[in-house]
Amino acid sequence: MDVLDAIKGRRSCRAFLTEEVERGQIEKLLEAAVRAPSPLNSQPWEFIVILRKDIKEKIHSEATRCKQWALEKSGWKWLAKYDAEFLKTVPAIIAVVGDPKGTGVDMFLEEGSTGYQHACAAAIQNILLAAHAMGLAGLWFTFFDKKAMRGILGVDDKKMPIGLVCIGKPAGETSPMPRKSFLDKTTWL
Repeated sequence: MDVLDAIKGRRSCRAFLTEEVERGQIEKLLEAAVRAPSPLNSQPWEFIVILRKDIKEKIHSEATRCKQWALEKSGWKWLAKYDAEFLKTVPAIIAVVGDPKGTGVDMFLEEGSTGYQHACAAAIQNILLAAHAMGLAGLWFTFFDKKAMRGILGVDDKKMPIGLVCIGKPAGETSPMPRKSFLDKTTWL
């Protein structure tokens, strides 16, 4: 599949078949992930592959807790329609964890190091594009408390859970979401 076709054809999916994703397929996704760019080739990512039902249920509980908290604090009624039940049954979840150690000159900046987050985001995009090219579907899930997710996954306090990538075979067709044109989002100087 051409990379531009993969970019245009990729969709987020929340409805997965329960059919298992083969270990070899997951390994191909991880190989794509580590090909992502990173500041000074720091490769600040780690991956945790979650196949166990008990861990998925803990992740689901955390997502549900966060959703309830956000609903109460924000009053955003639209948030209620987002269901996280798929987290319990999705065949595989790849947790992407970043190491915030200095990844370049950004460690000297007032805002601190963010390069590791950007590198992990690029790795996640590679996973999603590779999954699409392989006939799999994916979803980049970030609606969780970082501290709670560290506890669920056994991640060191110095590292940051960046996102969960849900992977499986799609249960049906996914519709494209409306996108603004790059013309509306671009300034030429």
